[in-house]
Formats: sequence, structure tokens, C-alpha cells
Amino acid sequence: MPKLDTVKKYETPEGVVIRLKIAGPVSRACAWLVDLAIKAGLCILIAIVLGVLGHAGQGLILICLFFIEWFYPVFFELYWGATPGKKSMNLMVVQDNCTPVSFTASVLRNLLRAADFFPICYGVGLVTMVCSKDFKRLGDIAAGTLVVYDTPGRVVDKITEAPAKQPPPDLRVNEQRTILDFSERSLYLSQERRIELADILYSVTGKKGEAAVNELYAYASWLFKGK
Repeated sequence: MPKLDTVKKYETPEGVVIRLKIAGPVSRACAWLVDLAIKAGLCILIAIVLGVLGHAGQGLILICLFFIEWFYPVFFELYWGATPGKKSMNLMVVQDNCTPVSFTASVLRNLLRAADFFPICYGVGLVTMVCSKDFKRLGDIAAGTLVVYDTPGRVVDKITEAPAKQPPPDLRVNEQRTILDFSERSLYLSQERRIELADILYSVTGKKGEAAVNELYAYASWLFKGK
């Protein structure tokens, strides 16, 4: 029997192993309830505001309800990596290769929520998740996505100690993970290999050689402490 929470490992072309903790059905169900409450509140607010417009308002209400139901999760997954409900449970959506979820994948996984919902309360989705070692519902299987714990929930061994330094603010989620894994894995690498890997991230650090290695260590310390 697969464990309720497993660790997904993915090795980048640079030889850095990224390890993510897969979210199980319970945490995802709690996130769904939070999102359901938020969407219900939005629907009530819209109905109150537009209800005064009569028949025209009713039409606008229906349009708004449609977008809230189908594009609420897409919007937040693309810009946050997770809906507010998932954020509250420290979860996020990523591609199978641990990169941020794409627009196409987000739309596909959310459109298939209709199939996952059958026969009631995501019955099909729950069965599919339990039968999958990565806890994927139908939408995740079709879109090639995973729901995982965000950075604080990652499985971390030990990073190289260094004075913390905030990384560039536009650093993407997968780049943050790469920096953390570099710091962990560098304990087992030669200095030549560390420099070789650090030089690949020149666009992030703006440095080469040992200076680049130390810069990545500083970024990793800042990220590891939870920002």
C-alpha cells in the first residue's frame, strides 16, 4: 500500500535532485472547503451588488458565477501557484517536472473537476487519488500536475550554513527549490562541481566561481528560514 504522503524526487539536467512532499486527500479536502467558503462569499456579495439591476443584473450575476466557478482556481494557480484554500494548507500546484503550472495544464485540471466530482463530493477524484502513488485525481493525470506542500513542507536534510541574504524578488518557485537543493547536495560535491553548478545560475546571482557558490548558500539560508 502506498503511503498517504510520499516524497516525489526529480533530478534536473544540472544534476540537482528536487524532493517534494505530495499532498494527500485530507489536506486537499480541507483546502477545497476553504475555497468553497470563499467562493460562496463572493457569490453572495455579487448577488447583493448586482441584484438591484433587475433582469440585467441577473444576467451579470450568472456570468460572474460562471467565471468564479471555473476560473477562480486557474487565476490563483497561475499567479500564486495555489488557490487561497491551498495556500492556507501550505499546498501548491506544480507540473510533474516540478516547474510552475502552465496555463493549459491549469485550465485542463480544473475543467475535469466536473468528472472528478461524480457521483458526489469528488467520489471519482477520491478513488483515483487513493489508487495513485502521487495522489492524482483525473484532472492531475490529464494535465500532468501534482499538488505538493510548499517550501516549508519540503523534505530538507541539511543546508550549508551561511549568512542569510535575500534573493532577487522575481525568483521563481522552481528556482528557489533548485537553490535549496544545491545547498543540501553541495555537501557531497567537490568544489569544482559546486562551481560548475553555481555558474549555471549566473543570471540569478550575477557572479561566477566561488563567489557564486557563496551567494547561493546565502540565498538558501534565507529561503530555509522561511523568508
